[in-house]
Amino acid sequence: MTQSEPILSARNVVKRYGRVTALDHADFDLYPGEILAVIGDNGAGKSSLIKALSGAIQIDEGEIRLEGNPVRFNSPMAARGAGIETVYQTLALSPALSIADNMFMGREIRRQDLLGRWFKAIDRAAMERIAREKLSELGLMTIQNITQAVETLSGGQRQGVAVARAAAFGSKVVIMDEPTAALGVKESRRVLELIQDVRARGLPIVLISHNMPHVFEVADRIHVHRLGRRLCVIDPKDHSMSDAVAFMTGAKKPPQEATAA
Repeated sequence: MTQSEPILSARNVVKRYGRVTALDHADFDLYPGEILAVIGDNGAGKSSLIKALSGAIQIDEGEIRLEGNPVRFNSPMAARGAGIETVYQTLALSPALSIADNMFMGREIRRQDLLGRWFKAIDRAAMERIAREKLSELGLMTIQNITQAVETLSGGQRQGVAVARAAAFGSKVVIMDEPTAALGVKESRRVLELIQDVRARGLPIVLISHNMPHVFEVADRIHVHRLGRRLCVIDPKDHSMSDAVAFMTGAKKPPQEATAA
């Protein structure tokens, strides 16, 4: 795969729910090292697109490729195994568990001794050490106690834990679904910084957001989704927020070169 080829792509993807067509021959391209924002009005099908890319739903038609190779994920675990990590809007954290336990949920490290081999004992010391390292890499060690329960953290800190988990285990792609939706101004700012930190480490990011100022601040390209398919891809340096909203609502037609993306 060359730098000019998408690391994650989709072609002619169709997803139907009975008589409702959520994805109508949709296309998608994410290139190495970029932040790609996905925007669209409610009901445009962007959530279905992201769920298809992350293995949460299975497509009816079309093809998804990762690093140029066709893939078919039958579950989010399969997508995670291939290197695609998703930070869901709900964060998918267990509030009563510790930070370290949440970061390693579903991929706990076993001890190397007899207790680990025969009784599947967990190596908590290793998990806490690695969790602390990953949080430190992203500048999140304002969280002093790695064993404290997630329910004791602020909204921004919880989002930070979810982002750190994705960055720690996402080897190829990180997908973030509305990461600043429920946060205040200060915490939203920190999450945007985290997104840029993750990209700086070489991971391409798919950012789904309704917050246009945030999209235009961090995105390299903007994928506009409308009526179940990709309408156009625009450069935030060449178009305004008003243009983007007009495109996704149908009030304005996108330029020809943007629809050919």
